[in-house]
Amino acid sequence: MFQDRLQAVLIPAVQDAFEASFGQPINAASISFQSTRPEFEGDVTINVFPFLRISGKGPEPTAQAVGEYLKKNLAIVERFNVVKGFLNLVIADDHWTGFLAEAGQSDLLQFPSTGRQVMVEYASPNTNKPLHLGHMRNIFLGHSVSNILEAAGDEVVRVQVINDRGIHICKSMVAWRKFGAGETPESSGLKGDKLVGKYYVAFDKAMKSEIEELIAVGTPKEEAEKNAPILLEAQEMLRKWEADDPEVRALWERMNGWVYDGFNATYARMGTAFDKLYYESQTYVLGKSDVQEGL
Repeated sequence: MFQDRLQAVLIPAVQDAFEASFGQPINAASISFQSTRPEFEGDVTINVFPFLRISGKGPEPTAQAVGEYLKKNLAIVERFNVVKGFLNLVIADDHWTGFLAEAGQSDLLQFPSTGRQVMVEYASPNTNKPLHLGHMRNIFLGHSVSNILEAAGDEVVRVQVINDRGIHICKSMVAWRKFGAGETPESSGLKGDKLVGKYYVAFDKAMKSEIEELIAVGTPKEEAEKNAPILLEAQEMLRKWEADDPEVRALWERMNGWVYDGFNATYARMGTAFDKLYYESQTYVLGKSDVQEGL
């Protein structure tokens, strides 16, 4: 499809190049194209060796003359290079984007429904910090794959599995309760996910300080790492969360809500959305009941 369109433009131009440069036309059927080898710059390559008897010159001067003509007279040829008689053409981006724009206005890239439903899971962050570069890469890939599958006729269900519970979530909660002084996204001017991430970092900083203090009074390092007071607080908060403590659950819902608002602002900016959200806090309950039944 792309190559046919490209060759339809290049073949008459190459014929014109030989007639203008060497005074003789060449047969269109004798012009062959191939994809440029990856070690060289270019999109399409023309082998000029079959036409040396027409040019009366060596392979490199022949390819150079044809390349110069195409560069001067054909807008889609952005630049070229010659490697031992092989003419490598770099096609301008406008050619490709123009083709896609035209195709998008027609039924050229429309495919019938496959009747297949496909689930694509991507993003799936934790609710203790903002999205990072790895998430960005994953989101762009997942969103692109979803679009490609939809264009190919599949029904795509876009989902994410949100890790919204666990010790790492409780660390942010403990730090906010100890150091936050009631700070909110509105009072701080921070996106909700960034605010919660701020307290996750604060927890780590406080825990390291407490570990150093314990070591300084003779506590073995391994024991100090397990018994830092703020870590014990986070572990106790996790136990309360698992016991469905109302106060802990209320704080958890509040801070997770801030994070979701921040995530959603980022998703909107990236142009992606999801059809279904799964939460670890829900699958945890199902999994726990299965484990207890097995025990």
